[in-house]
Amino acid sequence: MKITIKLPKPRNPLVAAAKLRQAGRHDSFNPARRERRLQKQNLQLLLSGRGRKDDPDA
Repeated sequence: MKITIKLPKPRNPLVAAAKLRQAGRHDSFNPARRERRLQKQNLQLLLSGRGRKDDPDA
């Protein structure tokens, strides 16, 4: 009678590398882009008739 030992599933080697290099979003921090995006979203809300209550320009 042979004895077989069930081994655990091997770990994914890519996960360790991703954790070590602090994987995340690829774009850089750009406050001008963020401001333009917020203004565009506010404009779309105003045009659709759902103005923002916390926006002083509305």
